Parts: sequence; structure tokens; C-alpha cells
Amino acid sequence: MCLETGLPPGIVDQDIMSKSAAKKSSAPATPRTRTSQQLAVVILAAGQGTRMKSKLPKVLHPIAGLPMISHIIRAAEGLKPEKVVVVLAPGMDEVAAAVAPHRVAIQKQPKGTADAVKAAMSELEGFKGQVLVIYGDIPLATPATLKALLEHHRRGDFGATFLAMAPPDPKGYGRIFQKPDGTLARIVEEADATADEKLVRLVWSGLLVMEGSDLSERLGRIKNTNAQKEYYLVDLPKILEQDGLSTGVVRGDFYELRGVNSRAQLAELEMAWQMRRRLEVMNEGCTLQDPNTVYFSSDTKIGRDVTIGAGVVFGPEVKIEDDVKILPYCHIEGAVVKSGAQIGPFARLRPGTQIEPGARIGNFVEIKNSRIGKGAKANHLGYIGDAELGEGSNFGCGAITVNYDGKVKSKTMIGKNVMIGSNSALVAPVSVADGAYIAAGSTVTHDVPKDALVVARARQETMPGKGKGRMKKD
Repeated sequence: MCLETGLPPGIVDQDIMSKSAAKKSSAPATPRTRTSQQLAVVILAAGQGTRMKSKLPKVLHPIAGLPMISHIIRAAEGLKPEKVVVVLAPGMDEVAAAVAPHRVAIQKQPKGTADAVKAAMSELEGFKGQVLVIYGDIPLATPATLKALLEHHRRGDFGATFLAMAPPDPKGYGRIFQKPDGTLARIVEEADATADEKLVRLVWSGLLVMEGSDLSERLGRIKNTNAQKEYYLVDLPKILEQDGLSTGVVRGDFYELRGVNSRAQLAELEMAWQMRRRLEVMNEGCTLQDPNTVYFSSDTKIGRDVTIGAGVVFGPEVKIEDDVKILPYCHIEGAVVKSGAQIGPFARLRPGTQIEPGARIGNFVEIKNSRIGKGAKANHLGYIGDAELGEGSNFGCGAITVNYDGKVKSKTMIGKNVMIGSNSALVAPVSVADGAYIAAGSTVTHDVPKDALVVARARQETMPGKGKGRMKKD
């Protein structure tokens, strides 16, 4: 049982929590007037992530193609803060570049979470609003959860509010103990906890919000009298209590607030992010025929009445409009697919591709930096690069645009209602005007006028009997 609440370990009485903002044993029933409703966000990202075994800083490892820290910055920006300050270790220039234009503070030595926030105070001088502290490796955190934490704090008479969670295994986390009114009694770090205290499942997520007024002075009063000889934010409630202020507790979802410390956890959160996004797009009107096999990027935009088959992977910067059908095993990145088009199966759309309404892109067709016109078709085994295929045109099986000569990439322009015959090669730069017909097997090296027929291949010569005996026998 939890000593402070009389409840089983890890359980928070939700009624107690909801009442704690208005009813306390040691504070007035009405919230005190806050000096400011402004918000600053401090993101702690100075950890080196040695367990990742990577040259890349931990917070730059991607989830859905976006660095973890960019996910949390997006969530923080959803609160419209006045300032975002990212705390880094010396030499983390890649991370500083990734978080720009937000401000960066340097924690010169790893001396604990309170010391990390203290490093950010140079960027928060004179700030009187609330300061929200977040870790940079919790990419699933949502603006809704951060807003709920902030609102719970603002409704109460708290000097700070800690966000709790109840993981299946609390090992490694600081255990939370509450008073009968639901406010925080203390947090005990794993290294300092007794065997009985380690049985408690309710833990601190690492997120909290606190008042900016007098924050620097209060951080300076935190001592490093613990097993790790570090300065912990978990000691802040003691300082607040000395100043006559209580500390609130609100509970969040562990599966949203869990962090990343290993490659295995990175993969786990990738799967969690993908599942959440799959549910979102289905709720928004998209059909996923095999949801577990479809992978989205962080910025994928999907319209309504879109059908997506199994094994489809979306890279960055993809927009799929309404009524599109994507057949199984396609890879799409940097592309726009407009209403009514059909893609696949086994098609690849690369950056710079635009598929106009009603167009058809078939199996084993690769398209790069090209526009495929309304109703145009490229149904089998083709490559279209640095080209335009006009409305109603057909790009035959095995045809390619030869867009690169080893030094320069050149453009191929194909007009409306053009037939590009099977196994043809269009050597760029070249243009084929409206209505032209390129016979199968042709290699086109000169511009083709409107409505012309082009046969650009060696004439067939048949020599009766000369083929006999030429095939090697087994």
C-alpha cells in the first residue's frame, strides 16, 4: 500500500486529484493570483545516449523520419509558448542546428536535472510565467497532455506540478508518494529508494511545470545529498514547501510518456507512433487494407476515401488527395498524388513527382521529378525521370526516359495523347509533341513534331535457315 494515500502502489484516486486544486490541508481554498500566464518550455537534451551505441546524438534518432526532439518541439509549439530553450551538452552542434531557431543553453557538466534547468536560466532571466520542463526523448508526448498538465497547474495553488505515470515495470524511475489530499509528499529516486519504496508503481515521468518567479533562487537551494551526488528536480517540492507552497500531481499515460534509451526502445516507439497514426487516418476516412504493414512519415497527408494496400511505405513530404487508390507494396516519397489516381502495385514515386487526377501508375514503374498528366498511364516496367507526360498519353511497357548522360540531367517533354511504344528510349533533352506515336523499340534522340509516327530502330532482316545450330544444346 502507498503510505501517503492508503491506496495500492501506483494507483491515484482521480477524485482526490480533481479536488486537490481547490482543497488542501496547508493552502488557501482559492488559487493565488499568478503574476503571468505566459509559458516558457525547457527541453532537456544534454544526454549522450551511450546505450544507443551511435555517433548520432540520441535525440536526433528518428521516429517516422523526424528526429525525436523535433517531435517534442512540435508538441511544445502547440502550446504557443513565449520561449523554447533546449539544454544541450558541449559540442552538440548537430542538435543545436536541428532545434533552430529555438534558443540553446549549455550544461557544461552532467550534474542532474536541476542543474540542467539551472543552465537554461540565462535564457529565462526575468521571466515570470510558468516554465514547462520536458525531456527531448519522449516523441509520443502530445500537445493535449502538455496542455492538461499546464491547466491542472494553473487551476491549483501550486508552486509546481509533476506529471506522474504508472509503467508496467517502474525500475529506473523516481517513485511518487502523495499526501491524503493528492498533493505531492516526496519523490524518491531509484538509487535512493528502499526495497519497500521500490514496490510503488506510480513514478515521475520527468515532466513538470513550475512558476518562473524565484525559480533561479529555488534551484540554487537544491543540494546534491544523494547517491549520485547530483542536483535533482525531485528535491524542488521540499524547497517549495519551505516557501509555503504545495506541489500538484496529475497522471498521464505511460505509453505516451515513455522515453528512448536503446535501439530496441526506439523500434518500440516507432511501432507505437505508426499505430497511432494508422488509427488517425482510418478515423479520418482512409481505408487501410492491412494496417500493420503501412508506414507513414511524420508529415504524410492523406485525404478521404483513399484506399491503401498492404506493404505501402510513405517517406517524407507526401500528399495523397481524395479518392486515390494505392495498391500493395508501393514506396512513395516527396510526391503529390491527386484525386482519382491509382498507384501500383510495386510502384516507386520519388521526390518531385506529381500525379494528376485519374492517372494510372502500374507495377514496377519508377517516377522521379516528373509530372504525369491527367488520365495518363504508365502501367508496366518503366522509368520516367525529369519529364512531363501529357494528358491522356500512354507510356508503354519497358520504356524509359534517358535523363542523365553522366554529367547533366536533362528534361523530356511529352505532349497530350502521345503513345510511347514498349521498350522505347527517349534520350533527353527531347520533346514529343501532341498526338505523336513512337513505335515500339525506338530510340528517340531528336524532337518529334505533332501527330508524327517515329520508327527509330534497325530494319529487321530475315535470313532463312541461318539460325539452325546456333543455339547451344545442353
